[in-house]
Amino acid sequence: MSGAMTQSALVHGRVDAEGRLIAADAPLAALHARAGGMEGGVIAVPQLAAIVRLARRLGIMVSRGVVAADGERDLDLWVRAQPDGEGVRLAIGGWSERPAALPFAAPNVEREDDFQRAVADWMWETDDALRLTAVSPAAGPAAEAMIGQPLTRLFGLIEGEDGTLPILEALARKRRFDGQAAELRGDSRRVLLSAVPLLDGRGHFAGFRGSARIAEPARIGHEGDAPPAPDAPALADAFGQRLDSALRGPLDRIIANADTITARAEGPLRADYAEYAADIASAGRHLLALVDDLVDLQAIERPDFRLEAETIDLADVARRAAGLLSVRAADREVRIDRPANEETLPASGDFRRALQILVNLVGNAVRYSPQGGSVWIRCEREGDLAVVIVADQGKGIAPEDQARIFDKFERVDPYEPGGSGLGLYIARRLARAMGGDIAVDSAPGQGARFILTLPIPNPPIPVPPA
Repeated sequence: MSGAMTQSALVHGRVDAEGRLIAADAPLAALHARAGGMEGGVIAVPQLAAIVRLARRLGIMVSRGVVAADGERDLDLWVRAQPDGEGVRLAIGGWSERPAALPFAAPNVEREDDFQRAVADWMWETDDALRLTAVSPAAGPAAEAMIGQPLTRLFGLIEGEDGTLPILEALARKRRFDGQAAELRGDSRRVLLSAVPLLDGRGHFAGFRGSARIAEPARIGHEGDAPPAPDAPALADAFGQRLDSALRGPLDRIIANADTITARAEGPLRADYAEYAADIASAGRHLLALVDDLVDLQAIERPDFRLEAETIDLADVARRAAGLLSVRAADREVRIDRPANEETLPASGDFRRALQILVNLVGNAVRYSPQGGSVWIRCEREGDLAVVIVADQGKGIAPEDQARIFDKFERVDPYEPGGSGLGLYIARRLARAMGGDIAVDSAPGQGARFILTLPIPNPPIPVPPA
């Protein structure tokens, strides 16, 4: 941009538990001083202070673009805030200066954002994995608790008359969208969503900044009367197919390219760029897992959902699940104690769905186990039931939370980084569709035991060789 000064190197800083900027590279220290801050004092740039507070409260790395005023100019910054002990480490890229926007400047993303704010009842913002990073208090008393949760935890998305979801096409193409109908979860208010894409300092997609307008029922669907209810099974199939086709291909390409950059397969690369690429790949995998969960959710909630039962070896399924998670466990220095190779446990069920259930249970056990801990998988028979127990050494689950974690979009700790909150809900629905169930036995500080039960074939049928 004409007349702009650009600084390409990352600028680093550190903020302590009291919000004081205790270390900073020269450009950050100078900006802090020009904003009225004192050396070693509370960080004086409001946008940076807000990101630091968010990272500390969520306990995860927060990465987002901001525009900060600096005298007669604006600064475009891309800020990463990483909790580190009691403090937060800052890494700021982009750092491009430009004249402050004039009232009659040419239209751009900032002007679109201003327009959205003018017509919105309230605002929201997400990161590149569609996790909420900001919600206006006007959204309701639970707005603050939604920070860090998937966007779909706040909004139930509604298809348009043509059967499309504008947000999905916008996500695939990294562009703005308008008129996405949704229902505000918890009070059933109907809203219309619009958003513009956020870009980081290198022009990469970093999330959405959007508005929500309260809509009268006549503004969603047909004018006048509410639209007739669509056929639920057909709608579920269509939604799942569109969701999968719209997102899986682009996400696969994003992950593959990011992994190539991370591995430096095409030549040397600065370490910070390789780290950014790893973050992109991780966010892409999170989105793919969310796509899988949403497609499964649409399938299992159909009234005609059925699974074909066959005789499976549940011990073999458990060993396979442990094998699929062995790399993740090794990365966390967690040991998985799996059933012995000669052990068998006949059960009646669907092999693929049983494997999906156990991957979820073992994956959760690995995630919540302490470094150096162990996960045990035990196979038993109880009467006419085949039983697999997955036990961990994590922090445990309070009795009052043990029913809640099997609900949609619920997690043991909603403020911890992790999945979509659909895994256990889907796993239990699948188990019950096969004539079994999932239960939990846990107490705070004593780890957790998740128990999968499936019926044993009657009369027992030999397990076919693997």
